Amino acid sequence: MFRYFERLVDPYVDYPESDNPPQRLWPFLRDYSVPFRRVFMITAIMSIIVAGIEVGLIYYMGRIIDLLGAGPAQFWDDHRIELICVALFILFLRPLLQALDVALLNNAILPNFGTLIRWRAHRQVLRQSVGWFENDFAGRIANRIMQTPPAAGEVIFQVFDAISFSLAYLIGAAILLTSSDPRLLLPLLGWFVLYGFLIRWTVRRVGPASKDASDARSMVTGRVVDAYTNIHSVKMFAHHDRELEYAKDAIEHARETFQTEMRIFTVMDTTLVALNGLLIVGVVGWAIALWTQGQASVGVVAAATALTLRLNAMTGWIMWALTTFFRQLGVVAEGMETIAQPVLLRDAPDAKPLVMSRGEIAISGLTHHYGRPSGGLDQIDLTIRPGEKIGLVGRSGAGKSTLVKLLLRFYDAESGKIEIDGQDISKVTQDSLRRAIGMVQQDSSLLHRSVRDNILYGRPDASEDQVIAAAKQAQAHEFILGLTDPQGRRGYDAQVGERGVKLSGGQRQRVTLARVILKDAPILLLDEATSALDSEVEAAIQDTLYSMMEGKTVIAIAHRLSTIAQMDRILVLDQGRIVEDGPHDALLSDGGLYADFWARQSGGFLKTEAAE
Repeated sequence: MFRYFERLVDPYVDYPESDNPPQRLWPFLRDYSVPFRRVFMITAIMSIIVAGIEVGLIYYMGRIIDLLGAGPAQFWDDHRIELICVALFILFLRPLLQALDVALLNNAILPNFGTLIRWRAHRQVLRQSVGWFENDFAGRIANRIMQTPPAAGEVIFQVFDAISFSLAYLIGAAILLTSSDPRLLLPLLGWFVLYGFLIRWTVRRVGPASKDASDARSMVTGRVVDAYTNIHSVKMFAHHDRELEYAKDAIEHARETFQTEMRIFTVMDTTLVALNGLLIVGVVGWAIALWTQGQASVGVVAAATALTLRLNAMTGWIMWALTTFFRQLGVVAEGMETIAQPVLLRDAPDAKPLVMSRGEIAISGLTHHYGRPSGGLDQIDLTIRPGEKIGLVGRSGAGKSTLVKLLLRFYDAESGKIEIDGQDISKVTQDSLRRAIGMVQQDSSLLHRSVRDNILYGRPDASEDQVIAAAKQAQAHEFILGLTDPQGRRGYDAQVGERGVKLSGGQRQRVTLARVILKDAPILLLDEATSALDSEVEAAIQDTLYSMMEGKTVIAIAHRLSTIAQMDRILVLDQGRIVEDGPHDALLSDGGLYADFWARQSGGFLKTEAAE
């Protein structure tokens, strides 16, 4: 039975991805709710039916009391069939209808709705650019992805479990009181008006207060995760107390926002008790007054009393459900600040896969300052011939990394263009572009998975023999065989830890090299590829790198100039422009900036600060 309801909606059903998701709350929820429309409609109907049954039972208890007042003589003979039918309904049909109602809500909607939102939100966020991620905390992004689905699920739960049920119950109660004596409706209507004002007062304050509290919790998560992610720096600089203070500011802000939220609930609860007192006295008192005047039966008084006491018990639950509903809407609204952001770095509408033929890179008028007046690149013109090996040097901030990021299309250039084999990279698909480029970075972070999975990231369909061959070529096979993790996994099955922290810097770099070797892309980017290696391993890796470069177009960034001295050409960047271009010997003979760098080397590294 459970599987039937659990499979009513597929949370992974195909859907049209949008670069501009809805920015307003209700359109956002409506967009995510499309696969659930039929189930939502049936669930709403079931909530109304269940509420109607509850009101009907109260009505029938009043009828029983009136029937008992006639005396026991003919009671059973006159009402036997009626009583048996009601008993069978209560024993069998009512539980069945209730089971259908809760199965739709608990098994068909809640697990699948949260899963659908989490899946689609994660998918949407992964489509964002590298620059988008660089402008936010990874912890805060993850927190919003994790807390939005259960909040949205709670919104749906309250709609069907409380709001629709309570509305149906109140309408049924009004009908019941009217059918007993229309005058009994007056105190109920008066109470309902006051109750509506209390709901309005609460809701208008709970939504913003909940969003503020949710924002504050996300800030706490972001700061805490930031400290954990950079725990080596925290320990190395002995800034334990500084990090505590940094986190404490966010934690205290979260406490203050939560206190504001809780004050609203305290006022709400206190006022609600007073209103419920008016409800009980008004409805029950009036029913008793009507009975004393002979205008209402004992059954009417009993039904009115039972209904009022039931409403008294329900009002707190209804109010809490409503405030929970709007609180969770606040959480969803906060999550939308991440999930619903438009994707700005997009494939062109008619984008086609990049077709690699020779590997020529042509750059013209390339300018990118990250939206600032200066920095980055300024009017770069460059042609890299197929199979040519280019070294890239310059002071920190000269624009080397910007050139690489633009080539990978992590950002769209502010002006100018880059072409690969005559194809503008802004007009080809991003995935096809990046599949054609292999890159070894200075910061060789790995995924928190096995060594094998990390190497296979370069080419997921590679065989085990190809993985091992790539590891051997990267001088990694021997140390990989000696790895073990706390769960007892060994060798290529061993987990490397978050960002590869269980491996040394040199080991991480060699696994990264193996991954790029396995990818075997026609364009190769090297950003200080041997910076984390000791001299002995670096010498062996240099041979590997040179063999990797065979037949590829290569751009290598280096501060250790000896690693690029054999390149076909060396480009010197300064303040975002190419100021020198030529082979190593020619640049030394020119006596320019490169020659100055070479002369000022200490231990083979480039002095990246400007000369005094």
